[in-house]
Formats: sequence, structure tokens, C-alpha cells
Amino acid sequence: MALTATAIKNFKPKDKPVRLADERGLYLLLNPNGSRWWRFDYRFDGKHKTLSFGVYPDVPLKLARERRDEARNLVALGSDPGAQRKAEKQAKAESGSNTFEALGREWIATRGKEWTESYTSKTVSSLERHAFPAIGAKPISEITAPELLALLRAIEGRGTVDMAHRISQHCSAIFRFAISTGRAVTDPVINLRGALSSTKKEHYAALTDPLAFAELLRDVEKYRGEATTKAAMQMLALTFQRTKEVRFAEWSQFDLDAAMWRIPAEIMKMREAHIVPLSRQAIAVLKELQPLTGAGRLVFQSSISRERPISENTVIYALGRMGYKGRMTGHGFRSVASTMLNEQGFRADLIERQLAHSEMNAVRAAYNRAEYLPERKTMMQQWADYLDKLKAGADVIPLRGSVA
Repeated sequence: MALTATAIKNFKPKDKPVRLADERGLYLLLNPNGSRWWRFDYRFDGKHKTLSFGVYPDVPLKLARERRDEARNLVALGSDPGAQRKAEKQAKAESGSNTFEALGREWIATRGKEWTESYTSKTVSSLERHAFPAIGAKPISEITAPELLALLRAIEGRGTVDMAHRISQHCSAIFRFAISTGRAVTDPVINLRGALSSTKKEHYAALTDPLAFAELLRDVEKYRGEATTKAAMQMLALTFQRTKEVRFAEWSQFDLDAAMWRIPAEIMKMREAHIVPLSRQAIAVLKELQPLTGAGRLVFQSSISRERPISENTVIYALGRMGYKGRMTGHGFRSVASTMLNEQGFRADLIERQLAHSEMNAVRAAYNRAEYLPERKTMMQQWADYLDKLKAGADVIPLRGSVA
């Protein structure tokens, strides 16, 4: 006898589960706690099987019968409705884990181990702001080149051409990650080459003329601001390391007796520890600073707190007050050293190693931090001596060191 809505409503729970039979394998399982579950019994490949159709009254009698009929039709066609349901659930779960955003975050979690905290934060922020809202919920295998182009042109239209290119690079990296893990087969970004406006490469301002740089060195020597700021500019000139590496330098990194500065990997842009030979002049700068900050952890302490380094704008503001706004930056000291040392005939591999640029051959990276160390020691001392001559106003004669 077929069930009715009235019969279901009036039937009271018992001490044990009770089956309220309908027709053709469908029944309602009434539990002692009052819950009512639709069940469908069927046989497939000689085995007894049961399928759930949901809870009454969320699934009313009419809908339960429709689901039963669909399941019976599948059995008649030679398909197991239970197996098909599992396959659909798995496909849905895989689709959710294979969205652009899911794979993007997986890519960040994997590759981010090699990045600085700052770069990771910027990458996540740019994707969350520009890419994930537009295409994040789509399965990555369904995203097309026209969709990506629309996204990138929308970013470009807001006047942020550089960001459009950056998002394009991030998207391509995510697609390549998906390909390598078997969840995509193509990178549609490849088809967009030339579709965006080109960006103009901006170079850091730098005084690469020896006479102009000599004037700057004399102005730094006469600087009457914070002692840590003056020392930071001197160390930038003498070691030509990145501004961040100087700002976050700690006394524990320096061995003044051995004339070595060992910068840990977490500070370096390329996430590889770096050794910087110290000239006599660089050691003198540090020794002059020791009475002021030597009792603390940081070499270049902020005037606000001993536990914070000078800010990322300290050097650029100091240069601006000295009259070098738009002409010189903290990073510019690296450009000056690279330009002058190359012009003066020093070997490019020595200069590149001292600048700690990315390695062309990754196999060498494990031991390369100490590569050419004796030659680099000589080069750094010759460079410091040359700066002394510039500062003193001596004739600007190209430096030709023994390691050239």
C-alpha cells in the first residue's frame, strides 16, 4: 500500500526504527528520535544495495518518488545509481579543489617557502584584489584566454599597467603549477603575449659619473643628521648591498676580526645566505657606530625604538635633504658600484657575486656564497680605497685592480 503525506505525519516514533513502505523499493525509515529518512532498496550485479534520498519533510513524498524512479531507470540501463552518486560527489569535490583560487593558494603555499615574507604578502594581496574575485571560483581547466584578457584589461583600464603585467605573470605561474600537478593541460596566458600595453622599465636614480659621486661622498661625510643614517649611507657605498640588507643588519652577523659580514638567507632577496668581505673603511664605520648601538641587536637602530631598524625611507629622505632628490636612491649605490667596477675592468662574475644577483646555474648555489671570496676581498678593499680617493678630490683615474 502506497504511503500518503497524512499517514507519514500521523505515524509516531517507536522504541526501534520502523520502516514505512511505499512502492517499488522506496520506504521511509522512522527513527526513535523522530527523524525520517527516505531509503531505496535495489539489487545490482546480484547484490542488495540501499540508497538515501534525504530527510522528510525537506524531501517530500513526491520528490522521493521521482528520485526512486530515476534510480530504477539507471538500474534498468545497467548503471549503479549508488556508484554514479559517488562519482558525482567526487567530481564536485575535485572541481572545488581545482578552482583557480584553490590552485593559486596551493601554488603560493608551495613556492612561498622560497620567497621573502614581504613578497609573499604582496603576491597574495594582488591576487586577492585583482584575480580571485573575477576567476577564482572557476575550475582552472575551464578558464579561457579571452576571460583572462578581459580581467587584465580591466586592471589596465584602472591605470595600473604594471599590476596587469604582474597579475598576468602570477596567473601564468599558477597555470604552469596546475599543469605540473596534472590539473590543467594548457597555459592560456601564453596566447596573450602582446595584448597588453608595454611597461616602461624604471631605473633607480644613481650618480654613475665619478665626479658627481665624489661630491655625494663628501656630502655624506659632512652629514649632520642621525649617526645611524650617515653610517647606513656609508655602508651602502662601501658594500653595495641592498637597502633592506643594510637596514636589518644585526651585530651578530659581523665578524670584525675576520672582516666578514654574513647575511642570513631570510634577509636576502634570493633566499640564499651571502658573505660580504669588509674593507678597512667599512670596519671603521661599524666601530664608530658600536658605542651607540652595539649593546643592542640591530646595527642601524631606529631613533624611535632600539628593536626596530631605520625605516625604508630613511636613506631616501636623507639624500633628498642633501639635495639629491630624484638623482640618487639607496639602491643607487648598487648601480654606481656595478657601473664603475665594470667600466674599470673587474671581472663580471666577481661583481655579480658581490651584488648577490640570482644564480644562472642553480646547482652551484649551494656552495657559491663563498665563491671567489679571496678575489672579492681584494676587490672590496680596492673599491673602498678608490672611494677615499674620490672623496678626497684626487684625479679620477680608472681603477685597475689585481683581480680585474
